[in-house]
Amino acid sequence: MTVTPTGTRTTLHIGIDFTRVTRTGGGQPDDTLVLRISSGKTATDFFKHLPPTPFELENAIMAVEDEVIRAGKWLAQGSALCTRDLGIREIAQLAGVADRACMVLSVEAVEQQFDFLAAWVQGRPGSSAGIPLDSGFAASLLILREFMHNLQFASIVIEPDHTQL
Repeated sequence: MTVTPTGTRTTLHIGIDFTRVTRTGGGQPDDTLVLRISSGKTATDFFKHLPPTPFELENAIMAVEDEVIRAGKWLAQGSALCTRDLGIREIAQLAGVADRACMVLSVEAVEQQFDFLAAWVQGRPGSSAGIPLDSGFAASLLILREFMHNLQFASIVIEPDHTQL
């Protein structure tokens, strides 16, 4: 289990139907917040084209930011960010993080992957950057980027998903 010196941890799960954020440690009871964004919902609500248009991406960013800011008011300051999501593991692998049971993905690497997404939206072939040509992947990357960027997480620890073993 990854925790900070304060003993707090934030676990992020970006699902198809919802995004769940769980805070643990720091002497407080565990608690979960469900956000109104997800890979499936965000893709369906905002991405009408493949690739999304710049206007679609910008509208999705605004909606995701609103939910992320809501989560930020609820989170413990200085917590470690963790996940077991296979989608985030895929983002880490595409960013060049060595495939291990436990991986660390930096916000800089997430930003680089998001830049590839933005270039795809602007007309560059997405396949040239190695990103999947999939609106659900684009939505997950957008949610992860906004979560880390707006809430100032320097990295996310990707832990093994024991249910997949």
